[in-house]
Amino acid sequence: MTKIAASILSADFANLQHDCTRLLDEGVDLLHIDVMDGHFVPNISYGAPVLKCLHEALPDVYYDVHLMISDPARYAADFAKAGANLLTFHLEAVRDTAEEVIAAIRATGCQVGISIRPGTPVEAAFPYLGVVDLILVMSVEPGFGGQKFLPATPQRLAALDAERKRRGCTTLLEVDGGINTETGPLCVQAGADWLVAGNSLFRAQDPAAVVRQLHGQA
Repeated sequence: MTKIAASILSADFANLQHDCTRLLDEGVDLLHIDVMDGHFVPNISYGAPVLKCLHEALPDVYYDVHLMISDPARYAADFAKAGANLLTFHLEAVRDTAEEVIAAIRATGCQVGISIRPGTPVEAAFPYLGVVDLILVMSVEPGFGGQKFLPATPQRLAALDAERKRRGCTTLLEVDGGINTETGPLCVQAGADWLVAGNSLFRAQDPAAVVRQLHGQA
């Protein structure tokens, strides 16, 4: 079944634990942590201390950490220690040293993901199918929540899914940006295994209904 990751970027940070617990109780599978450095992307979010506090409050949750930063290897150990289960970095940030970053993340004990921006050809991720645990396809330009879903995304996911099947590997496909009850099913049909949703969950009047639809149960 498709897994739903709630992006805490859309949460009320004055009530972060409450907001996350509410969605987990409604059926969300994991929490997605967007880390921005103001350099790789033009925004700054939060760092390892926020993850550490959330992990201490909710220790049994799977933490999917998306590093939208210029030097992911430098901070991998900090986020692993804070409670990350999966660390995803951007291929565009480390084009010449991706293998070293993968090794650095593996050394922390975390699973590894790579992400590609909308303007990066999906073929750039093909060599990492079967090498990393997950490939995250951005369906908006990374840096800010609440953006509109880019319509080319399902086609990009389908190309990765076809190559994944051709290689016979089990690398997961995740999609993030503008995911809601209309765009989510399109991505699942194209091959997405994990859907990252922010505003459509945290600001929903009935988040349980959104979760059911994204899980394909409604």
